[in-house]
Amino acid sequence: MVRVTIDEMQHDPLKYLHQVEAGETVVIMRSEQPIAELRPIAPQQQLRPFGLCAGEFTVPDNFDDPLSEDILTMFEGK
Repeated sequence: MVRVTIDEMQHDPLKYLHQVEAGETVVIMRSEQPIAELRPIAPQQQLRPFGLCAGEFTVPDNFDDPLSEDILTMFEGK
């Protein structure tokens, strides 16, 4: 955590914003009292849990078998 005065923050704001981008928290002080905190925003994207649909369907044994000629011709638009 980095502590800076208002004057320091006004003098070079990009310096402190780069530190925040790098993951650092910056506390802005006035008369030895903290008045604001700049911190990185936590990522909003949440990953889907592994195994979310476990047990809801089964893959048939013939899943990897070659397609029949009828189905291939339908895919090819013949």
